[in-house]
Amino acid sequence: MSSPSTSVASLVASAHAWMEEDFDEHLALLRRWLRQPSVSGTGEGIPEMAELVRSAIVDDLDGEARIEPTDGHPIVLGRVDVGAPRTLLVYGMYDVQPVDGEEWLVDPFSGDEVDLPGFGPCIVSRGVMNSKGPLANLVSTVRTLRDRTGTLPVNLVFLVEGEEELGSVSLHGFVPAHLEELAADAALFPFYSQDRNDKVLMYLGTKGMAFFDLTVRGGDWGAPRSAGIHGMNAGWFHNPAWVLADLLSSMMSPDQTLITIDGIYDEVAPPDEVDLELLRRLDDTFDPATQLTGYDVARFKHDASGAELMRRFLFQPSLNIDGLAAGDAGDNMKTMLPHEARAKIDIRLAPGMTVAGVQKSLRDHIAKLGFQDLVDIRVRSGYPAGKSRLTDLANAPMLRAYEAAGAQVEPWPLVAGAAPLYLFTDELGIGVCMGGLGHGGGQHSPNEYATIRGMLDYSRSIVSYLYDLADAPIDHPEGL
Repeated sequence: MSSPSTSVASLVASAHAWMEEDFDEHLALLRRWLRQPSVSGTGEGIPEMAELVRSAIVDDLDGEARIEPTDGHPIVLGRVDVGAPRTLLVYGMYDVQPVDGEEWLVDPFSGDEVDLPGFGPCIVSRGVMNSKGPLANLVSTVRTLRDRTGTLPVNLVFLVEGEEELGSVSLHGFVPAHLEELAADAALFPFYSQDRNDKVLMYLGTKGMAFFDLTVRGGDWGAPRSAGIHGMNAGWFHNPAWVLADLLSSMMSPDQTLITIDGIYDEVAPPDEVDLELLRRLDDTFDPATQLTGYDVARFKHDASGAELMRRFLFQPSLNIDGLAAGDAGDNMKTMLPHEARAKIDIRLAPGMTVAGVQKSLRDHIAKLGFQDLVDIRVRSGYPAGKSRLTDLANAPMLRAYEAAGAQVEPWPLVAGAAPLYLFTDELGIGVCMGGLGHGGGQHSPNEYATIRGMLDYSRSIVSYLYDLADAPIDHPEGL
């Protein structure tokens, strides 16, 4: 790509200054969103939050937007059309995880500022990192650009869901049914991408996910059928918790490095040449200490490092026990033989894997153990992996925005987290950028945070991205 014209470069520089001048207004919108609970698991505040997103597109951006009902939580579909040659699809989520049982430094829905050691002034609040914060910052950035210039470098389509934390259940049918309205040249998932050392981790895709509830209930097989009973009866009655424990232990090797469900690896696609080149680069740049420190973990479970560690992490499935429930788990001493035992598990799908294939392997495994009549399997949600490329129209402009800001960039072929990016890469046929400068952490945890300095950096990187995207060349298929 040729260098931007002097007029565009001057406009971008001016816009960077505008972001700081309007930053208090940006924080005000962010706090309005953060102070509105929107917990998808319980439904708390979901309609109110959807309306906040819709009204921001209409009132702040002078666009069009509507709230689309679904069988679950509503989807906000909006458009800001300035007659530009190119269109960017902005995918976002307005739902957040619950905060029950967590200890926070501040009210988790206050949007309060806290000076965190090592990071300085931060907003500590549920959703500030994942992912109301980046989405609100993008809306504010676009508002400033439109207010100051009267237009935008690209048209915008907004697709904002309220079920991402539930597996995007409604989105999988919604996107194929609205392909014409969602047509775009590229997609952006707003995201704070810098690690705790300010290095950009540029994720080019996500794993897929299959989430299951496994329930063992008492019945004619000899466990209590209607309620838990006295623990002394374990001498002559069955306990559903033992069946569940046997099942779970049979699904993973003792060192937790290998899933022992027959057929689970059959669909896994090996890394292609582009992936292998990115892995080779990670062999030189990946800093394991950053991950260990950030998650407060002493060591990795794999006896590997560098590219091999990353290959196992990104291109192999994982099996996780998200929660267990059976009998009495309180502080008091109560001998109990439960009538039911439940586990929530998720399997992260490597490229090539399908939800149907994983489900079949799991059912066959349960049947092989003779537990098919004892274990009830509920599929909560599931979708495959989605991958984009460093040179595509979605990501190449963001890479240039990072480099223009002087950031060190570490591209990853995937991230082990899950998001329904396949809907854009496979259904719409466009690349997806998960991006923007800025740092935050604590997703799904107490004291989720994002640095205030990083939010300003984020807005500036989005300015650079939008103007670059407006006239960026089409990608080169042979490149990364």
